Amino acid sequence: MADTGVERDFFEVAVEEAVIDHVQDRLDAFLDRDPTVADTDRTRFEMALVEIVGNIVEHAFAADADEGGRRLSVDLRLAPDRIEATLADNGVPHELDLGSVTMPDTDAVSGRGLALAVAAVDDLSYERVDGRNHWGLLCRRAGG
Repeated sequence: MADTGVERDFFEVAVEEAVIDHVQDRLDAFLDRDPTVADTDRTRFEMALVEIVGNIVEHAFAADADEGGRRLSVDLRLAPDRIEATLADNGVPHELDLGSVTMPDTDAVSGRGLALAVAAVDDLSYERVDGRNHWGLLCRRAGG
């Protein structure tokens, strides 16, 4: 059964550096459909989504020179009470425990992306299914 009142945007793109801007532009246009999305919800969801896509680009395919064959699917959903995204990529598996992600020391030059994403949204999940990495993001909307 489909959720009533849920807007959806699904797309698939090649994984390359420009995909970060593409996903961000699609998210902006998607959230513009509903002027009642609070700026705080929009900002925290966008930050988390961009951080995860950035990690996919940087890490899931770091050892793979054939970016043309690497794909990312993005499923955005907007409901009166939540904003959600499901990302799936065919990159290498991640070995991570999202429950143990912490912000690195102030001197660290990297490693903040996952910590920021975890802090920004209400739920962030990862699993490897059928040879694909699956990421789930959930932001409960203010007043939702």
